[in-house]
Amino acid sequence: MLFDNLEYINIENQTTDFPKHFHETFCISLIHNGIEQIEFESQSLFSEKGSISITNPYEIHSNPLIDKNTCLSFDTIYLSNDLMKYLVNGKNITFLNRKINSEKANQLFVKLKNAMDTKNPKSIEFFLKQFISTLKFHSQENETEYAEQNLNGFNEINNYIENNIFDKFCLDELSKMANINKYGFVKKFKAAIGMTPMNYILMKKIFSCKTRIDRNSELTELAYRYSFTDMAHFSKTFKRYIGISPKKYQANLIEI
Repeated sequence: MLFDNLEYINIENQTTDFPKHFHETFCISLIHNGIEQIEFESQSLFSEKGSISITNPYEIHSNPLIDKNTCLSFDTIYLSNDLMKYLVNGKNITFLNRKINSEKANQLFVKLKNAMDTKNPKSIEFFLKQFISTLKFHSQENETEYAEQNLNGFNEINNYIENNIFDKFCLDELSKMANINKYGFVKKFKAAIGMTPMNYILMKKIFSCKTRIDRNSELTELAYRYSFTDMAHFSKTFKRYIGISPKKYQANLIEI
């Protein structure tokens, strides 16, 4: 279904930094309060209240909090590249200007979010098309298809992680697979991928787990299935990468 590739999350009063991570989707955020900071590999982006920030698929970034005494609140819409291509007539686009100040775009963002709340497919499609049509003016065509980042020789390790995502992982075992000592493995992995092996593994676990959560999921069972120590560990890690607890994420799920 078209809207399987569309979701949004509301973050109220963010209190922790987001570690380095990437999404397979476009992440489009409307800032309601405070200043959002996004650290890309070679750029820092600061988006204040009333502006829209965008990250492209597979862009590695982190979100440090500028001031933990100021409440940062925002809505984020996650939109797959397949859906984006459908909305822009099959083109592969990218946003070089990742901060947008447009009252029209803001209004359409809110209308789209409200339509998703009402679970009305016709309204969602109508406002989604209008919203993306407005954003398109801030994009350019991308010559290459989006794909997971170049793993620079760590494809075997990545495949192992994905095929054993429910298991616990040990740096010693991973380094042996890569035929490098543990410290050299961490250093080379970080240089190649952009984040440490354990950061990468936790991100993969959380994003995999997120796709399995529905209204009827037993979160404690999921926590143990993904080899987290306990529910508290799972909840804390989930919130670090998603911005809200798994319980809140589950409660806010929208079924269209």
